[in-house]
Amino acid sequence: MLNDEGQDLFDIRRLALLLEVVEQGSITAAAELMMYTPSAVSQQLRKLEQEVGQPLLTRRSRGVVPTEAGQVLAGHARKIVWQMQAARSDLGQIAGLRRGSLSVGTFPTLAGSFLPIVIRTFKKRYPAINLSLRSARFDELVADLQSGVTGLCLLWDYPWNPFRDDSIRVTEVFRESTVILVARSHPLAGREQVSMEDLRNESWIVRAEAHPVVEVLQRSAHDAGFEPEIAFLANDYQEAQAMVSVGMGVAMVPKTAVALQHPDVKVLSLGSAAPLRRILLAQREDKVYAPAEVAFHSTLLEIARERAGDYH
Repeated sequence: MLNDEGQDLFDIRRLALLLEVVEQGSITAAAELMMYTPSAVSQQLRKLEQEVGQPLLTRRSRGVVPTEAGQVLAGHARKIVWQMQAARSDLGQIAGLRRGSLSVGTFPTLAGSFLPIVIRTFKKRYPAINLSLRSARFDELVADLQSGVTGLCLLWDYPWNPFRDDSIRVTEVFRESTVILVARSHPLAGREQVSMEDLRNESWIVRAEAHPVVEVLQRSAHDAGFEPEIAFLANDYQEAQAMVSVGMGVAMVPKTAVALQHPDVKVLSLGSAAPLRRILLAQREDKVYAPAEVAFHSTLLEIARERAGDYH
């Protein structure tokens, strides 16, 4: 670094040594604290005096005292050293994530299955980060992300309707299978895998209010050549499982929806024909990601690599 006259600025390490010598009143004592030899400290101080162009210390039989120039420079050095310590602390807080907050958007099936595993690990690693969650519908999740209410959020999409938004960057977390739920007393309950053709005569329990899983069912049924007969509109997947358990019908659900499985419900695979949805981690494309966001992103993908097989 150069000053306005093109001359080298003072070496910060030498300024720190000068400050320690002035405060200790002794080169030997300062050397011990700074883990230098006394001769090394003396050599660095002589170089500093050459840079300054005048004496900084007066040697006496019992130590040293600063000259007027030494006293002035030590005062400036104290401020500089404090500022450098503050800078190191601030950078350490960023690197170590010892403070901060993070708001994450999510949706119910993931909040009830995969996400708690991520949160447990994240809070253990970064206990000082104030983590808040918001569970919402898809459009609300996107709006919260774009407006800055959340720093990142979890979304999903299907192959026939992939999520695209130039303002949002997405990372695939894992791919999730769709499964069939039947009562344990159902004739198909003894099987591990079924096809949609096996289910053409069944009544179906689906989510209410045009839930996305309704479209998944309709597409799968139409591909198998039938129109599904809807027997019950459930407000959530626990209600859907309860109705399945007493034989009101069968249900098609994403696998994360049965993380808490009803004891009287059997989960059946659709094999390679199972519709897959991508679970996505979304962040705004135009922002600088905060350290807490980077840490959550990394933790989530790490857990996904370990646990993704549970949902496929």
